[in-house]
Amino acid sequence: MKMLTSKIKALFPAKAELSAHCDGPCGVYDPASARIAAEAVVSMTKKMIALEGKTDLDSINNMSRYIAIKEEQAHIAKTEILVLWTDYFKPAHLEQFPELHDVIWETTKLLSHCKQHVDVEATGKLMEKIQQIHSMFWATKGRDVTFYVAS
Repeated sequence: MKMLTSKIKALFPAKAELSAHCDGPCGVYDPASARIAAEAVVSMTKKMIALEGKTDLDSINNMSRYIAIKEEQAHIAKTEILVLWTDYFKPAHLEQFPELHDVIWETTKLLSHCKQHVDVEATGKLMEKIQQIHSMFWATKGRDVTFYVAS
């Protein structure tokens, strides 16, 4: 196998040695997808609270839908945050933001809490953490990108 690899390299030499600091090409990471998913968690939590005490079939059906969406979107947000943490953020970023690990940990714990409970206060804290991650992420790129929310 080594001989085959050597022959291929000899036939098709690389023009330059390449390296990357993340799994994908730079530019594919963005905390916006985590924000959008987290906003859905906020929205579904509010909708669930609005249905509290209602026992008609439509309300029960809607409640089950809201729960399913909240679970799914919390999982998506957690995945997006963990991908940034494991694939994008590097030691230099930790030097720039020593609190980065704690913020990521707190955010993922809040997402777990939001899955387990119907807690509007926790969703507010979640959005604050998502905004912190957003600010740190864009600062590592030397950019000041405004944090927007859909609602």
